[in-house]
Amino acid sequence: MPAQTVDTTGEQTSQPQQTDPDLLIAASVLLADAALTTRRAGSEVTAAAASWRVGFEALRRPGWALGSALSAARALSNPSGLGFAVNGGLVGESVRWAGALARRRPACVAMAVDAFALRIEAAARDHPSLAAPLAKRLTDAVIAGRRLEAVRAARELVDLLGVTRTLTTISPVIMELLALNGLLDENPTNDSFAWVTLAGGVPTTDPLFGLPAALIRYLNPGPGRAERIEADAMLARVLSRSANDIVRYVDDISALGNHGLALLRRIACTDGAQRYVLLLPGTSFGRVSNSTPQDLVGAFDALLRIDTTYSRAVKQLVLRAGVPEGAELMIVGHSLGGITAMNLASDADFVATYRLTHVVTVGSPIDTKRPADPTTQVISLVNEHDVIPGLDGRGPASANDVPESWIELSWMDETYDYPLSHAPQAYADTLRSGTVPHRARVNELITRYDGEIVGNQPYLLRDK
Repeated sequence: MPAQTVDTTGEQTSQPQQTDPDLLIAASVLLADAALTTRRAGSEVTAAAASWRVGFEALRRPGWALGSALSAARALSNPSGLGFAVNGGLVGESVRWAGALARRRPACVAMAVDAFALRIEAAARDHPSLAAPLAKRLTDAVIAGRRLEAVRAARELVDLLGVTRTLTTISPVIMELLALNGLLDENPTNDSFAWVTLAGGVPTTDPLFGLPAALIRYLNPGPGRAERIEADAMLARVLSRSANDIVRYVDDISALGNHGLALLRRIACTDGAQRYVLLLPGTSFGRVSNSTPQDLVGAFDALLRIDTTYSRAVKQLVLRAGVPEGAELMIVGHSLGGITAMNLASDADFVATYRLTHVVTVGSPIDTKRPADPTTQVISLVNEHDVIPGLDGRGPASANDVPESWIELSWMDETYDYPLSHAPQAYADTLRSGTVPHRARVNELITRYDGEIVGNQPYLLRDK
């Protein structure tokens, strides 16, 4: 019998037997590999045809050169073969741009579109809201390259659900939708974003205009600074109740806010050792850029690079606090704070100076980062209704996975809408409620930090 589901309008719909999402992802991986291989083949043929050696040889054997040029042209333009597959190099990119403006689609693009479509279909199995009529109309229009229809569907979805619920509905496949738009529009400068996303890499350009990430670096140039301050009464009251407990850590981060504060904690552990915990809050959404590292510019910068204003400010904090070289350290970060924690873990100089034993991230897109010390325990907490963790390109629909040594704990709770689903309070409430068993699991992994808190020192971080 067909399954009965309820769409976003409350109507019951009948659905036929559906394909296993794992099979859809497996097929997507094969198509993605084929698309990337075909694109490389087009690049190699283009490079060979445009090589100076061919021109030099044409002087000696013009008949051979003409035949080779015709063969290369057929290979690069045959609709039943590679399609319009010219790419790479000055000549190849110039021709590709002309083809993009003329809406000539090579075979590799067709395969990439199908790969992304399979990812979206797989995500809809675990997120039924994506299969609702309006949401499906939106994703189908993007897959087909019908941008006006996609805009209309998005507008109707916003009218029905509101902006935040719409954003949450499409969040599992937002990277796929952006990549598809890049592949299928007439702007050849943003194609790189799509191909990197397809391959599971870290995009270095924005998805709409293809602007390079290097521009963000120049918008976030501060050397980073840390000033020791005293906790106000409310923060001091929260910190006085803290302990080596993931819920307490998230409560503390929530109390710190996202206006430049960070906290260094010193613990006299039960085994006699003295260890340190860094608590790093996330992004302030009030302005694109402000005087602290916790802004949107800093967030985009941290996604793409390791050495950022936030990470430099934290290193200044640790240095000013007099944390001894070789000391054991755990970093707990929410959102941008979690990205920064992973950036510090990826910094070979930092982990050579301090023994970074644990990185615990809460609602952070960190899956493209890798710690320099393989013994660093990475623990990632993700609310699957939260939009932000999927911004690294690895959402529920992604074919790429994290290293086996990482601990990723995810759930779906009642905080459906973004930004509520991203708030540290929402994460703390879910972990505290016991509806998921992750609190005990994380606390078991960080027991080496059990002991008496002997110091709680807040610092104000600045760009300059």
